[in-house]
Amino acid sequence: MEIKKEQNGNALTVHLAGRLAAKEAKTLEQEVQSSLTGITDLTFDMAGVTYVASAGLRVILLAQDMMDEAGGDMRLVHVGPVVMDVLNLTGFSDFMKIED
Repeated sequence: MEIKKEQNGNALTVHLAGRLAAKEAKTLEQEVQSSLTGITDLTFDMAGVTYVASAGLRVILLAQDMMDEAGGDMRLVHVGPVVMDVLNLTGFSDFMKIED
C-alpha cells in the first residue's frame, strides 16, 4: 500500500493506492493518528485502492470518529466499484460522505 499525505492548513488529503488489508491498515492507522492534530478537514482519496478488508474499514471508521470528536469533516473520494461494493455491503455508505 502506498500512502501519500498532502496538507494545506487544517485540511489533509491522504492518497491511498494498493490493498488495504490487515498489515496495511496498521500502517495507515499510525499515519492517521500521528497526522490529525489540528486537522478539521480530512479526505481519503481512494482512487488507487483495489481491495479493502475489515481492518481497513476499522481504520476509516476510527478516522471518522476522530474527526467527529474534533468537530471536523471527513470524506472518501474517487472510490472504485469494488471498494464501493464493500462500503455498501457493510453499511458504511449510509453514514460516510462519499464523493466522486
